[in-house]
Amino acid sequence: MNPQAMLEFARGPFFYASLLFMIFGLAYRLFTVISLGWSKDRVPDKGSKAGGVVMSFLKGILIWPFIPWVKNTFNRNPLIYIGGGLFHLALFVVIILGTPHMLVWKSLTGLHWATLPLPIVDWMAAVGIIAMILLLINRRINPVLKLISGPAEFLSWLFVFLPMVTGYMMTHHLWLPYENLYALHMLSVDVMMIWIPLSRISHFIFYFFARAIHGAEFGKRGVAV
Repeated sequence: MNPQAMLEFARGPFFYASLLFMIFGLAYRLFTVISLGWSKDRVPDKGSKAGGVVMSFLKGILIWPFIPWVKNTFNRNPLIYIGGGLFHLALFVVIILGTPHMLVWKSLTGLHWATLPLPIVDWMAAVGIIAMILLLINRRINPVLKLISGPAEFLSWLFVFLPMVTGYMMTHHLWLPYENLYALHMLSVDVMMIWIPLSRISHFIFYFFARAIHGAEFGKRGVAV
């Protein structure tokens, strides 16, 4: 298959098939979690469930990321804290605030929004790539992480790293012809979308539900989240 045909396949049928697989896979996983139900609450509330949910999101989004010493997160493992934070921030900037990806979202949903200048997005992409490499090295040398890491963890790293690095290479026209890099980038994105509902990467869709549930539970008991 020549690069042009590979690109058309990766942007066309393979992309939409992967997207549908990801959507239905995540929906199925979400359905199975919700179908477990919520145990009946037999204890009188000592606080506000709604207030607990609000505090849970405020602390999870605003406080812990920027005040790490609140729970000594920075002291326990600064590399994971900084590297993980920078990687997730870079991923958000690239996927949501980068103009090329915003246009993809617009073509799929009809929604559009303001984006960041290319130099900022490009710099954040480089930061994300470096952070991923450091996190991989740490996973390989940290005794605890090494013990609990298996093929799934390394595949998840690989399937996220490849779209990041091929996208960066494509932007800077590195090493291979642009058309080849574009095809490789799209293929890596397609494979990542298939992998997401099968792996722990799907945590991004459960994060908000987990925050809400934990916040409600702590708020009901009148304790700090």
